[in-house]
Amino acid sequence: MSQLRPDPATPIDPALPESALKGLGSRAFGVYVHVPFCATRCGYCDFNTYTAGELDSGSSPQSWLEGLRRELELAARVLVVPPAADTVFVGGGTPSLLGADGLRSVLDAVRDVFGLAPGAEVTTESNPESTSPEFFAGIREAGYTRVSLGMQSAAPHVLKILDRVHTPGRPGKAAAEARTAGFEHVNLDVIYGTPGERADDLRATLDAVLAAGVDHVSAYALIVEEGTALARRVRRGELPAPDDDVLAADYEMIDAMLSSAGLRWYEVSNWAASDAARCRHNLGYWRGDDWWGAGPGAHSHVGGVRWWNVKHPARYAALLASGDSPAGGREVLTDDDQHLERIMLELRVAEGLPLDALDETGLAEARAAAAEGLLDPSALDSRGRAVLTDRGRLLADGVVRRLAG
Repeated sequence: MSQLRPDPATPIDPALPESALKGLGSRAFGVYVHVPFCATRCGYCDFNTYTAGELDSGSSPQSWLEGLRRELELAARVLVVPPAADTVFVGGGTPSLLGADGLRSVLDAVRDVFGLAPGAEVTTESNPESTSPEFFAGIREAGYTRVSLGMQSAAPHVLKILDRVHTPGRPGKAAAEARTAGFEHVNLDVIYGTPGERADDLRATLDAVLAAGVDHVSAYALIVEEGTALARRVRRGELPAPDDDVLAADYEMIDAMLSSAGLRWYEVSNWAASDAARCRHNLGYWRGDDWWGAGPGAHSHVGGVRWWNVKHPARYAALLASGDSPAGGREVLTDDDQHLERIMLELRVAEGLPLDALDETGLAEARAAAAEGLLDPSALDSRGRAVLTDRGRLLADGVVRRLAG
């Protein structure tokens, strides 16, 4: 992998090689916007987020928005002929802290620079506690088409361990408010495997998810990330680390309950009620499409070149105010890198990986994995695709390593 990791104090040239720009617009193009603000810090979270007490007076939603506008204008110059955005995803952090007017300004900035393709998917993440019927009506009118709400769990003691501040019933009410405001596509995020979570707790969470009537669910196994408050508690012995056998049993429960309710998996951690309910923006990541990530710490990928922005909002805004790129590092993916990433990402989706993406060794491993019940033999033989079985999804990382060689 060819990498450029400059001194953080030295701005880098944002220009992309001609090879990266070739084909731009023929692939789906997304815009990701990172909002780095949170009201409180959750103990398990290692995302690039900041509470008000962690930022100085030079970092504010207004200075961030000014920086965002400058970065989008920079993107237009770098891409030469910027394509219209097929998808926009505003994540964080807690985008809903910006309010409906703030999120309107974000989308207006994207629309002014890139424009939106016909039928564009526009998503924002939201914390249920910073939403209201008026909030949902405002962002729907502004042009958002999809909402993703953080639920994590319906069990109060699990939320307490995760340091989540919302009340257990609020996510379902927020989902109902979003639907009333005209959102057809609403997602709820669930985390499973939290220390102290019982099978009955997870079952109650899934019952609450299904009662909310959403058409998309994301369910992620808890990962204890270094540097987080949760990691420190586990290291001190206050909490046990997540158990792999429990995580596997949890995943099987999640898949069974969601599937029975008509939500089918389309990516290892995501279920949707229909093709239209799938998150097109995230599918762009898994299919290796192009996207520009704007905001502190955001990652981008265009034509085999990947880069990431400096993390601190003040540094981000200062670089852009001085006319420099906010990029903090960059890498050019080699053919081998792209081959590995294609296997790693496409194997995670329900359509699977075409066998022509594998070399001779990978093909032999695919047939062996099918014999072991990890890949679907019929998909292998009739469709020429490597598709994970139910058991294979539990062992997806290992299957990727085998197929990649």
